[in-house]
Amino acid sequence: MTSTRTRAADQDAASTPGDEAVPHAGLVVVGTGFTGLAMAHALQQAGIDDWLVLEKSAQVGGVWRDNTYPGIACDIPSHLYSLSFAPNPDWPRTFSDGAQIWDYEQRVARDLRLAERTWLGEELLEARWEAGPARWRLRTTTRELTANVVVDGGGVLAEPRLPAIPGIEDFAGTIFHSARWNHDEPLAGRRVAVIGTGASAIQIVPAIQPQVARLTVFQRTPGWVIPRNDRDVTEAERRLLRRVPALMKLQRGWQYVYRDGVLWKLLAHRGSRRVFERLSRAYLRSQIADPELRAKLTPDFEIGCKRILITNRWYPALAQPNVHVETSPITEVRPHAVVTADGAEHEVDAIVCATGFHVTDPPAGAVFHGRDGRSLAEVWGDSPRAYRGVTTAGFPNLFRIGSIGTGTGHMSHVMQIESAVRYVMDALATMRARGLGAVEVRGDAQEQYARRMHEMARDTVWATGGCSSWYLDAGGEPSAVWPSTAWHYRKWTRRFDPEAYVLTPAPAP
Repeated sequence: MTSTRTRAADQDAASTPGDEAVPHAGLVVVGTGFTGLAMAHALQQAGIDDWLVLEKSAQVGGVWRDNTYPGIACDIPSHLYSLSFAPNPDWPRTFSDGAQIWDYEQRVARDLRLAERTWLGEELLEARWEAGPARWRLRTTTRELTANVVVDGGGVLAEPRLPAIPGIEDFAGTIFHSARWNHDEPLAGRRVAVIGTGASAIQIVPAIQPQVARLTVFQRTPGWVIPRNDRDVTEAERRLLRRVPALMKLQRGWQYVYRDGVLWKLLAHRGSRRVFERLSRAYLRSQIADPELRAKLTPDFEIGCKRILITNRWYPALAQPNVHVETSPITEVRPHAVVTADGAEHEVDAIVCATGFHVTDPPAGAVFHGRDGRSLAEVWGDSPRAYRGVTTAGFPNLFRIGSIGTGTGHMSHVMQIESAVRYVMDALATMRARGLGAVEVRGDAQEQYARRMHEMARDTVWATGGCSSWYLDAGGEPSAVWPSTAWHYRKWTRRFDPEAYVLTPAPAP
């Protein structure tokens, strides 16, 4: 990033003939979730002044702003699911709920004075690379601007995936996705269907079960469940953490080492997975007395192949008399019912789709158009790839963080985000030091990296565990995830590697 002409994009205009006072920024960050916060902090620490943030919503935040369904909570310990530069001694629970995490994000944003740099209500609709001036031309909801560098922090849990079921558009009752919860439609006393049994459903079902008249849970495959060691954090504990901040760092470090160690055991060691499976089965037996229901809830794939479900409330909710777990596949939706393959018609008043997100086919795939005019989606095809999980050949000066190839499944994604931010900041430092206008990962370096990722993933549970999960792309590759530990990813992104990139000098002013 070489432009230092402006303090804010509104104060400057691009100089290319034909542009009519189009604002320009040296760097644009997309999104105000954890990636946006981490980038803002890093840019401030580096003394970089020419940047701004685009946020599609009227408020800062990402996943934890948009997801407001009943029972929403994080399955990563609070101190581990925090930014390293913003420790929080006042987490009220060992595992925080969604509102508490969003409050935390808003506080960090205020501390960073992010509002001064953010265009709220401006969704990035299109971005095209212009080779001559070595910059991106961006079109948002109401405006247009240019930027030398774009950092996309939109992530992969942004666009809900609705199920493609015949007749679903003709349903006469209430229907919505868990990530777009309709709080204007009360479910109390109604017959409700929940489609899905993943990380969102296991929180929604226990929260709404006491209120609804009848709850039908449509399960495609059961998940492995382990109990969550959640509790209130006492005021004495919080007071101690405020007085001795080093204890927070120690606690976070211990949680990091423990979780990363467990992740490695699950990924690469079948014997260790067998131990976890026995523990999970024992927990299932202790919670579900009905042998028929217990059989429905017993997975037939290896633990870790799908995201492990960490909850104390899921099994007790499913055992309630007003809950039915349906395992026959859904064949169609009628105006007042869901029909399954066994011919049964399940009459419902409302449908909640807890069916995940567009992970390996994110909306950003259609937004960014690279050097040859093709979009990310066109370049990726069925198997998206990103070098170091950050850059893509053909898309100069575009860094995408927390997206393809960085997920860990069972580790704090905040750790992955901060590792990638460090890589981007080193890239920016290299550009400044060498007077570069653009950096673009070489195609051969990207292919070599993709082959290495394939080799690393080949023997992990994600590839061999016998399940179909959102980790897998349309080509059957676990492209959504990083096939090793968070520590390993941090090591791989500790510095920018210019030898893997095409380096273009900055154009003459």
